[in-house]
Amino acid sequence: MLTGRSLHATLTDWRLVMLNLVQPVVILVLFTQVFGSLASGASFPAGVDYIEFLMPAILVNTALQSSIQSGVGLVDDMKNGVLNRLRSLPIRPSSILVARSISDLVRTGFQLVVIHTLASALFGYYPATGFPGVLISLSLALVVGWGITWVFLALGTWMRNAEVMQSVSVLTMFPLMFASSAYVPIADMPAWLGAVATVNPLTYAVDATRAVALGLPGGGSALLATAISLVIAGISGVIATTGFRRPQ
Repeated sequence: MLTGRSLHATLTDWRLVMLNLVQPVVILVLFTQVFGSLASGASFPAGVDYIEFLMPAILVNTALQSSIQSGVGLVDDMKNGVLNRLRSLPIRPSSILVARSISDLVRTGFQLVVIHTLASALFGYYPATGFPGVLISLSLALVVGWGITWVFLALGTWMRNAEVMQSVSVLTMFPLMFASSAYVPIADMPAWLGAVATVNPLTYAVDATRAVALGLPGGGSALLATAISLVIAGISGVIATTGFRRPQ
């Protein structure tokens, strides 16, 4: 019921629906055109087009941006009185947060399917590992996004300020996205940036998704990325529940 309520709130707002549709299109077209010329770098995998290199990163980054929106949306619900009404019901506070994370997971899955379909239609993208690679790469991006969602839900329950959350989101998103292996191989980066990208957790998620999609060595890292995401979700879930129980 709670998950359905969250999904209904998203699907009945045409502005949110349009943004969720347009955002993947903008990301796909913009990044393929801006960074496509970089594919001549010596460290790119041989025989791999830039769209094939880029798409796994776009999937992970789309999930990251969706998880950031989850935290902001939770703060809005806490301010507009929706969650106060839910608190009066005989349900666990953690159930409200779980329902929110699941509804946002469905929204993220919809975005990932849209962007993958567009990449196939516009650029002829299809993973070298075939349909299993499609399913695994999409699933891995969803798991990573779900884990990060709980981080931003936890931040939202403690900060409770939409403006602060937006600022934190921007400061978090851009370093994670650009100081990683998402757009160029780490070997082609300046030394200092490569050192940052090496320890960037998003790099491991992107590399794991890329290995699955392209059939590159290191596909087993998908299990590690999944395990790390689940641990992050568990720890952040406890913090989020504790913050959610605090008086308004």
